[in-house]
Amino acid sequence: MPSLDRQENVFVLDLGDGENRFHPDWIAAFGAALDEVEKADGPRALVTAATGKFWSNGLDLEWLTAHADDYHDYVVSVHQLFARVLSLPLVTVAALQGHTFAAGAMLSLAHDFRVMRADRGYWCLPEADINIPFTPGMSALIQSRLTPRTAHEAMITARRYGGADAASAGIVDRAVPEDAVRSTAIELAQAQVNKAGDTVGTIKSRMYGPVLSTLRATTNPLG
Repeated sequence: MPSLDRQENVFVLDLGDGENRFHPDWIAAFGAALDEVEKADGPRALVTAATGKFWSNGLDLEWLTAHADDYHDYVVSVHQLFARVLSLPLVTVAALQGHTFAAGAMLSLAHDFRVMRADRGYWCLPEADINIPFTPGMSALIQSRLTPRTAHEAMITARRYGGADAASAGIVDRAVPEDAVRSTAIELAQAQVNKAGDTVGTIKSRMYGPVLSTLRATTNPLG
């Protein structure tokens, strides 16, 4: 389950050491951590990290299969998480030490910056291969954070990007050795701690206004 630590002015949210799929309890724990980050005073930034083979493997399809009647509310909660991270009034950095797939990849895109392990692990949007279309909110998020060419390739072909390829495509900002992923992300975050506050929150809300509106559409998030 996600847990929160703090290194000086940088909050470090560790997603866990498993597949870090979006179980409702996991989403709730993530949200509670963001509550703590948002209510803190003074300079601050956020790094979202993980341990083990995965950063996040996305939606908890096993739970969803067993709770089909809750599908709508579940999708709404996922969209709300994306929107909240995208609009946080502080700088956020995703430290991708392992596989980052599907909704996990989308969550990484909701962060301001991404640091990925260079030698192993993939960033991938596999929806075209697993026959699950992107919701309008997911499509809007992806297309707002990637170039049109990269978004098209990633969404249509389900390409698996290694660290170097992801950096070349502009999906991540840096590809570094495994032991430098978290420290590099913290370094990037630390350099921006003085940006926390209403101004950055307003900039993000205006920059991504249409995306946020689509993600927050709760009446029919599936389009």
